[in-house]
Amino acid sequence: MPQIRASRDADVPAITALYAHHVLHGTGTFEIDPPTQADMAARRADVLAKGLPYLVAEHEGRVLGFAYCNWFKPRPAYRFSAEDSIYLAPEAAGRGLGKQLLAELAAQAEACGLRKLIAVIGDSANAGSIGVHRALGFAPAGVIHACGWKFDRWLDIVLMEKSLGAGDGAPAA
Repeated sequence: MPQIRASRDADVPAITALYAHHVLHGTGTFEIDPPTQADMAARRADVLAKGLPYLVAEHEGRVLGFAYCNWFKPRPAYRFSAEDSIYLAPEAAGRGLGKQLLAELAAQAEACGLRKLIAVIGDSANAGSIGVHRALGFAPAGVIHACGWKFDRWLDIVLMEKSLGAGDGAPAA
């Protein structure tokens, strides 16, 4: 049974390799060139410095996925909203691990005081990501058509949202 836990510095090489696979072969991210290990370490450090969660799914010592959230936008009014990111190793897809990672990420994001998680899903044909977000209570918020160009074709992004805690039912603290 995979364990969901806080990421560690030692996980960065596995996270980098897993993400590189998605950059090179998938449309869930619109990056074209895989970031270096130093880039991924810096990105992770940025998330953690903000007090936000950065998780991994591990099984028998192997990282099978990672998830984190980061501010949706940098302006102060957005400080209660974050964009989630989740990536799985190809062999881990379709086994419920994405739901486990996203559920724990949402719980930890809420514990951090966030009121909204926003999914910006690359490729409207990304049924896996759309499905896992829907299963975790994310609602459709819109589609931005043909806003990315990758693999010699135009790609949409699908926006989904989930309220956390009191959501917009109470003033922000």
